[in-house]
Amino acid sequence: MNQEPDHRQDTDIETAAAAEQRGADAQPGQQSSAAPAAKQAGASEAGDVEGTPGEAAATLEPDPTHLTMLLEDARSKADKAHDQLLRTRAEMENMSRRQAKELENAHKFALEGFIKELLQVRDSLELGHAAAQEPDADVAKLREGTELTLKLLGDVMGKFGVERIDPEGQPFNPEFHQAMSMQPCADLPPNTVTNVIQSGYLLNGRLVRPALVMVSAQA
Repeated sequence: MNQEPDHRQDTDIETAAAAEQRGADAQPGQQSSAAPAAKQAGASEAGDVEGTPGEAAATLEPDPTHLTMLLEDARSKADKAHDQLLRTRAEMENMSRRQAKELENAHKFALEGFIKELLQVRDSLELGHAAAQEPDADVAKLREGTELTLKLLGDVMGKFGVERIDPEGQPFNPEFHQAMSMQPCADLPPNTVTNVIQSGYLLNGRLVRPALVMVSAQA
């Protein structure tokens, strides 16, 4: 008996293969259509994230006009401070020169007032000297004129702080006296000035010249 081929089995196999082929073809298609959508969504999110800093940077960007005004104001203040510094320096230099000049003049003319007063003494001495040259010069008048001149000189010296040291009869003081010799004396205590050989002088309390004296010793 001849057996006929089973056409139904072949048809089922072909149908299954076609269905499998269609499923394989459908999966890549779905993936490819889903991928652009995901990519588009990602791009949208990235755009949103990147857009925010850009807007902040645009908001914080300084105004060039404002910066120019600030720069000009700072430059103006700097110029004023520089000018003030130059003026102050010039004033200090002028003051220093004036002080140096005043100090120089003070050193040069410190004795101007003393000299003016001393000229009176010189005039008196010249008059006394001229009177002494006369053939009939009066000694008593010359003596009187000399005494007046000495008094005038003492007044001038006292006016400028010069004090005469005349310690006769006073205890010996080595700070202001210089003993030339010792002289036994029974009527005076020891170390007493018995005679002034040369007067001493003080200038405003400071010793200028000690008095040269004789000092008593125990007899």
